[in-house]
Amino acid sequence: MTSIATTPGATPVGIGLKAQHLAEIFAEGAGSRSGPADALAFFEVHAENHMVAGGPRRRWLERLRGRWALSVHGVGLSIGGPGPLDEAHLQRLVELLAWAEPQWFSEHLAWSSHGGAFLNDLLPLPYNRSTLQRVCSHIDQVQERLGRRLLLENPSRYVEFSAGTMDEATFLTLLQRRTGCGLLVDVNNAYVSAVNTGGDAWELLGALPTDVLAAVGEIHLAGHHAEADSLGALLLIDSHSAPVADPVWALYERFAARLPQPVPTLIERDQQIPPLASLVAEATRAGRAQARAQQALVHRPATEPIEAAA
Repeated sequence: MTSIATTPGATPVGIGLKAQHLAEIFAEGAGSRSGPADALAFFEVHAENHMVAGGPRRRWLERLRGRWALSVHGVGLSIGGPGPLDEAHLQRLVELLAWAEPQWFSEHLAWSSHGGAFLNDLLPLPYNRSTLQRVCSHIDQVQERLGRRLLLENPSRYVEFSAGTMDEATFLTLLQRRTGCGLLVDVNNAYVSAVNTGGDAWELLGALPTDVLAAVGEIHLAGHHAEADSLGALLLIDSHSAPVADPVWALYERFAARLPQPVPTLIERDQQIPPLASLVAEATRAGRAQARAQQALVHRPATEPIEAAA
């Protein structure tokens, strides 16, 4: 297992592992560490792509983890689903993490299965007491089985629920305090959700209390694209198909100024994959932006009303 050793004030940055970049990454690994990937501290892989007993995917990870740290990102646990967690899926995850020994494991605050059918999407939840109780129970189960802390990612949202009784910052705060899980803050998701629901992304990023900010273990940055809904209104899609947009960069740097320590940051790109050097350049930009923000260290006090709501 390779761990990230950071210098004070430095921000570890990474990208998602893509098959089309492997030859270049591994060619660098045999040489003088002078290629684009030299600037990276870690790679992220999706858990479900590596739940196999052997083969080329496992060999990729074996080579990678000797030089870079790994972040394993799950998309199939359906932590927010109404039914019990899939025991077979959870066991495959236990086995993968025991073998890969990643620095982090993360999943989504979402549901993606129902009645035994798996959906090709990560669907949001109403933020209320019933949902909170269910998700806390699922997180407790996952963390106990894995023997490690889970980082939970805020979702991209396209609708508001009439059954919702609390905002996203309150829900995440109560969830983190009750389970002890970590958070993966996706800044693009916060921006997309705010635009789609007529809100302000800073209502989430600016409202997380100081103790919850200390539980942020990773940050995601990604691109999105714009469409129109059935009424012609602007609708942003979290597509991971474009460079990080300027408003998301601005939010990221503003959020980074609230963090009590540098937080590893990942550039996500799952469609229209550019050359490796382009993704590394975005990751490097993220590291520099967070370094600038950390110099300011503009922290806000804990939000006491959220504490009282617990």
